[in-house]
Amino acid sequence: MATVEKMPMLEEGHRLITDELHRLKHERPGIIDAIEEARAHGDLSENAEYHAAKERQGQIEASIADLEDRMSRAVVIDPKTLSGDKIVFGATVHLIDEDDKPITYQIVGQMEADAKQGKISYNSPLGRALIGRKVGEDVEVTVPSGDRFYTVDSIEFI
Repeated sequence: MATVEKMPMLEEGHRLITDELHRLKHERPGIIDAIEEARAHGDLSENAEYHAAKERQGQIEASIADLEDRMSRAVVIDPKTLSGDKIVFGATVHLIDEDDKPITYQIVGQMEADAKQGKISYNSPLGRALIGRKVGEDVEVTVPSGDRFYTVDSIEFI
C-alpha cells in the first residue's frame, strides 16, 4: 500500500496555495469562453487563438491539479507551538558563517522558500544540513558555489 508523503508548510504557504488555486479556478471560465469564441472562427487547424487558448487551458488544469494535490497533503505547522533544542521545520535559525557574519534563516516549505527574505526550504541543501542540529554545532553544506561552513548560534520558534 502506497503512503502519501505529507507536505509541511507554514500558514503563509497554505494561504499562498489557497489564493493561487482560487485565482486559477476563477480564470477557468474565461478560457472556456475564449476557446468557444476561437472555435467559432472556423478552421481550427490554422487558428492560433484556439491553440493558444487550449494550451492555456492545459496549463491551468495542470496547475490546479498540482495545487489540489499539495493541499490534500498539506500539514500546516505553527512554529510558535514548537519547542526543543534541535532545528526542525518552522524553526528560525541564527547562524554564524565562516567569515563570522551572522545569518538568520527560517526553515519553511518549498512554496514559501525565498532566500532573500531569509526563508529556506527544508529540502534545500542548507535546510537538509540544518535539520536535527543543535546550538553550537558546526554545519558543512555543499552548494553550487562550493562548500560553506556555519555554526548554529541559536534556535527560535517564532
